[in-house]
Amino acid sequence: MSESRQEQLADALLHIAGSRGLDQVSVREVASAAGVSIGAVQYYFSTKDEMLAFAFRRVVERTRARIARLDATADPRQSMRAALRQLLPLDARRLAECRVYLAFAARSVTSPALADIQRETLTAIGDELRLALGAALAASSGQPRPAPEREARLLLALVDGLMFDAVTAPEALPPAETARMLDVYLERLLPPEH
Repeated sequence: MSESRQEQLADALLHIAGSRGLDQVSVREVASAAGVSIGAVQYYFSTKDEMLAFAFRRVVERTRARIARLDATADPRQSMRAALRQLLPLDARRLAECRVYLAFAARSVTSPALADIQRETLTAIGDELRLALGAALAASSGQPRPAPEREARLLLALVDGLMFDAVTAPEALPPAETARMLDVYLERLLPPEH
């Protein structure tokens, strides 16, 4: 399989899902958006679910790649803040990704293949967040140290909720307010040292 052709098809699918919704994704629509024949799409993906799963993984990989490129030597609090902001719709690219992510997450309720990817994604992000939070909490002096596993779950739930609200009601939760809400919670969890 040609990785670049699969990427092209996934990008076309993500564009459709982000601009018109996941229900508008079909082999025909993806072929048209990518400028290829229906047969070319079917050559790489035998089913729509297979195509959706590939595209969902691409969104996750792209987000995680951006997070991996962040400065890991920075202050743990700042590193965590920067990483979590990558999961929020704070610019046009992340807004499109968040729309797609929410559409895929909703579909994962009825698609076992997408549910597996969703579970893997949440587990991986939760594990990474727990480790980062553990490091940040360990760097805090004189502060009570909450359980990193529980706090990581709460923090991920907060980010997911902010993402959902910012995507579905952008006038009520614009990007600047979304970022501020994350900062308020992180300051409560990891108060600055004086």
